[in-house]
Amino acid sequence: MAIVATASATQTAPRTPASRPNLVSVGTIIWLSSELMFFAALFAMYFTVRSVDKGQGLPWPVPHLDLPLASANTIVLLLSSVTCQMGVFAVERGQIRRVGSILNVGKWGLREWYVLSFLMGLYFVSGQGYEYLDLIQKQHMTLSDSAYGSVFYLTTGFHGLHVTGGLIAFIFLLGRTYAAKRFTHEQQISAIVVSYYWHFVDVVWIGLFTTIYLIH
Repeated sequence: MAIVATASATQTAPRTPASRPNLVSVGTIIWLSSELMFFAALFAMYFTVRSVDKGQGLPWPVPHLDLPLASANTIVLLLSSVTCQMGVFAVERGQIRRVGSILNVGKWGLREWYVLSFLMGLYFVSGQGYEYLDLIQKQHMTLSDSAYGSVFYLTTGFHGLHVTGGLIAFIFLLGRTYAAKRFTHEQQISAIVVSYYWHFVDVVWIGLFTTIYLIH
């Protein structure tokens, strides 16, 4: 009888459904991995050209880079990653908009944090564009001017395009929060995925800034 009772209990025991990872998040991580390989190729190109030029006795770098400007851009971009993560924390607790004064950042929601992240990212892109104009107009460094000019504009330019893509993602996400009658779980996942991308471009820039502006 004990054996029958045990078998019956085993058959009627409730089953806990297996949790599956979110496909959007997984797909984003895989895509960012491929983007990481792309930037790794750009880094390899930079160091290869640098090695060849130095081996031939050519000066490196050719132009005078604006380190204070690049440092300010870097600080702003890194802080935007912090504000972006604050927006993630807000959306995880279901807070889309601020619940207090706009001066009280502790009451901010997803919208406020992501708008601030967008503005900081826009500052970074504007600063990069200003540096490009300075290099072209005052130091006459263009994409085809030298090997250094080519690798500089390609590496920083592709990163700038990725930052611009992140800014567009912020705009679309914020637009959805205003257009939708209620914030859904899918939109919450989208907000988190955008943060993945933004953190990625920040990490890549740390490598670029260290390589191009600090190490030379």
